[in-house]
Amino acid sequence: MQPLTRVEGRAIPLGLKNVDTDIIIPAKWLKTISREGLGVGAFETLRAEPGNVIDDPAYAGAPVLIAGDNFGCGSSREHAAWALGDLGIRVVIAPSFSDIFSGNAVKNGILPVVLPQQAVDRLLEVAREGQPISVDLEHQTVTTPYQDRFTFNLDPFRRECLLGGLDEVGLTMARGEAISTFEAARTSGQPWLMRGTAI
Repeated sequence: MQPLTRVEGRAIPLGLKNVDTDIIIPAKWLKTISREGLGVGAFETLRAEPGNVIDDPAYAGAPVLIAGDNFGCGSSREHAAWALGDLGIRVVIAPSFSDIFSGNAVKNGILPVVLPQQAVDRLLEVAREGQPISVDLEHQTVTTPYQDRFTFNLDPFRRECLLGGLDEVGLTMARGEAISTFEAARTSGQPWLMRGTAI
């Protein structure tokens, strides 16, 4: 997982409320176990409409998505976070998120930023004007070229995981030396536990 400290660029002004995981990535795309290639199916039903904001060339490659209240509700499919990541989204800003989606997002290197509706509305305006939005995870701020500055909170553990680029595997590997020390002590102190195990 890539560390995330600061993300700056154009933002997709989606703004829709109650965008569930089936809208983010329809069920027919869930047959894969790969995280790659799901961006094609992301927001498929919305993209079927002419003039949709997801396919607007003005927002091509945008690393930020601005959404409405209750983003990521519905099923717990991790593919929703995978699809957003495959689209190049590193930050989603909304007034609220589904708890499961929020957790899946962080585990896949996507920062869920919760801001009040008034702040989200302002960021939607800035995004529609084509101006960049800057998200600084270290200082937990969202800023615009117009001197707007909004602060957000994030669970300290989730913040450290994103800053360090650590998913669950990465967190375990970071403790490799401690795990090896424990296993060696256990093997010498309780050898009967290792019977029939190749060492």
